[in-house]
Amino acid sequence: MDKLGCLIVLAVSFGLLHQAAHTVRMEKLADRKICADKHCSYVISVAEALEDYIASDCRFINLKKGQMIYVYSKLKPVEGAGVFWSGSVYGDRYMHQMGVIGYFPHNHVNETQIFEKKTIEMPTTDMDFFCE
Repeated sequence: MDKLGCLIVLAVSFGLLHQAAHTVRMEKLADRKICADKHCSYVISVAEALEDYIASDCRFINLKKGQMIYVYSKLKPVEGAGVFWSGSVYGDRYMHQMGVIGYFPHNHVNETQIFEKKTIEMPTTDMDFFCE
């Protein structure tokens, strides 16, 4: 490979590493959470958005009234804090967020189907609140 080719590969590699390492640790929303399993990978319930919600930062997801949301965890708030759940939206609007898990205020949704009544409570981790 010639010198120019090596420089291009090096520049692209550095750019990818820099991009992958560019995450932001955000303030914790809660110290404890409720999940269906120890990895919070199973859906607890399905909810329907009661109204539109615009995400305030990268920890949150946008909701559109009538949209279906799969709920993966429910944060247990500290005194005086808001109650947030994490989930993933599905629908025509916000297609770019389909499959992306983020937080939203629980009072913006109505649970329509509960899949897992037996849940476990566990501490949140710093990774629960990282943004990319």
